Amino acid sequence: MAFMNLDMMKISQRLLILFSFAFVLLSANVQAGSLQNMQGGDTTLEAQMEKGKWTVVMLWASDCHICAIEAPDYAAFHAKYSNINAKVVGVSSDGAEKKQAAEAFVKNHKLNFPNLIGDVYTVASLYQEQTGEAFRGTPTFMVFDPDGKLMAAQPGAVPPEDIERFIAAN
Repeated sequence: MAFMNLDMMKISQRLLILFSFAFVLLSANVQAGSLQNMQGGDTTLEAQMEKGKWTVVMLWASDCHICAIEAPDYAAFHAKYSNINAKVVGVSSDGAEKKQAAEAFVKNHKLNFPNLIGDVYTVASLYQEQTGEAFRGTPTFMVFDPDGKLMAAQPGAVPPEDIERFIAAN
């Protein structure tokens, strides 16, 4: 009788592991959605890139204090370079639940560059797909060359002057 209980316990453990693994896989697929523009249309980061221009991607959130400090400087960077050789694309991790807060952030900081929105799982997946690294939070920056190749990624505050020097050196 004791062997039977032990066998049943092993089977129960295996089933629990199997169901847990299936749950993780299914929830990852459900949680990772798509990016949208602020008007609600589905889009991709690649669709925002322009051949022949550097693209600086700022991953931000409306409740991120550092993002609020950095955003106006990146609006100035975009105004200075968007007609020359570089542009900025913002990606908010606020998701649909906080879209109004994201729209207010764009308006309050006078962001003159395209901004996309996705939930935190989508933004984290995007970052991991591009860099092979885990997303650590906002702000985070990625820099793509004029051919769309990722050249740099940096979590945390990055002064636009550093981006200017990086572009000039590459």
